[in-house]
Amino acid sequence: MKELHILIIEDDEDLAKSLQLFLGEIAQTTVSHDGFEGQMLGQEGIYDLVVLDLMLPQVSGYDILKHWRAEDHLSMPVLILTAKDTLDDKVHGFELGADDYLTKPFHREELLMRVKALLKRSGRLGDDNTLSVGPFKVNLSNRIVEVNGKELALNGKEFDLLVYFIQNPDTIITKDQIFDRLWGFESETAISVVEVYMSNLRKKLKQASSLQPIRTLRNVGYMFETEESD
Repeated sequence: MKELHILIIEDDEDLAKSLQLFLGEIAQTTVSHDGFEGQMLGQEGIYDLVVLDLMLPQVSGYDILKHWRAEDHLSMPVLILTAKDTLDDKVHGFELGADDYLTKPFHREELLMRVKALLKRSGRLGDDNTLSVGPFKVNLSNRIVEVNGKELALNGKEFDLLVYFIQNPDTIITKDQIFDRLWGFESETAISVVEVYMSNLRKKLKQASSLQPIRTLRNVGYMFETEESD
């Protein structure tokens, strides 16, 4: 399940470390301690879910959420985690586009349950840790890909790339987003590596299914097209 990526925006460093520790059991995590940096990270559009505090330095959680929801491509689930526990606070959070709202203090088990529920609801996680689109089925637990019931051999990054597309069907994904998601912001690898892996993945999918679900949008990015979008 480590193909999932969660962004944690929390200014309490001890709490952030705790969140990173147990959410790290189900996903890769990135932590930011201030609102401005957190907003910029979320703006990349590479995260499957965000855990967002409201009372943050520089930019409040409310303003971050309002900014993200004004951008059409930023539809990732957002769970607000905050000490602000009045009904008005909760209503405001949901009105701005929050997908869930949990107040501090909280039980670890409840947070994990809510995170998994949001990931399933958004299509980032299947009930049995599998993802399916058309003839493609991906098992996140054992990293096995099947096309029309037959296993398809993909290497590590090819698998991660396919998962990213299947988690975001019919959505334009830029080369920068792919690079940041799979290699990380601080990687010294050249961004041209994306084209190499894209070429390899497209060839394998074409050979396995006689279909080419990944469409290249010149100077824009790529899109994994579902049968319904044809």
